[in-house]
Amino acid sequence: MLMCEQVSLDLGPNCILANVNLQVAAGESVCLVGPSGCGKTSLLRLAAGAVEVSSGHMKNHFRTTAAVFQEPRLLPWRRMLDNIALGLKARGVNRHERLARARTLADKVGLAGYDQHFPHELSGGMQQRVALARALAVDADFLLLDEPFSALDVGLRSEAQGLVQCLVVDQGIATLMVTHDLTEALRLAHRVVVLSGAPGTVVCEHRVSTPFAERTPAWLYEEAGHLLRQPVVQDSFLFHPDSEVA
Repeated sequence: MLMCEQVSLDLGPNCILANVNLQVAAGESVCLVGPSGCGKTSLLRLAAGAVEVSSGHMKNHFRTTAAVFQEPRLLPWRRMLDNIALGLKARGVNRHERLARARTLADKVGLAGYDQHFPHELSGGMQQRVALARALAVDADFLLLDEPFSALDVGLRSEAQGLVQCLVVDQGIATLMVTHDLTEALRLAHRVVVLSGAPGTVVCEHRVSTPFAERTPAWLYEEAGHLLRQPVVQDSFLFHPDSEVA
């Protein structure tokens, strides 16, 4: 479990997060939404242990945490399988075993036949699939997803969301995901957490009980509208001048 108790983060003179209370249980998918600059990505960095809290307590009890970023961040001089297997190489797994595991994951994310391709030979959507496979290769039980589909067009984004649901959510891997797209959050989350403008603090938690298979496009837009009609969400999210709601 990830536990944030009264977590605050100051960077220089700026208060980025203030008194955030948040939990992510094993197998739970949680999506963070809110206006730009409210500290969503900073909260992921705290969860990853890359930044220390200024006050409060942040405890990550998951066995292995991995991250997928807005950009794939692949090594351009490495072929696709080597990029997927990068974390396994760092762990000392022998080349034969790590490439075998990478090839299995490549097949699962729909990249069979691209083993010898370099990143520049893959489309943006394919590169992001490689990044997802790389995170899954280390048997992570907790994934941090920082707007991983924001650079994709609508069709590829929907396809990538379905892939995450199939390979991550349905397999019970816990996730903490940042997104500006409420429909994306509602499609992938067990719980949607809304942060206020800077300094970021939790102002609303919306539990999504509808089964994933029943979250049709019509349902997603209706549920997003219902959430946006709540005054506390409107005040902190929809009408914020820096908001980038999709």
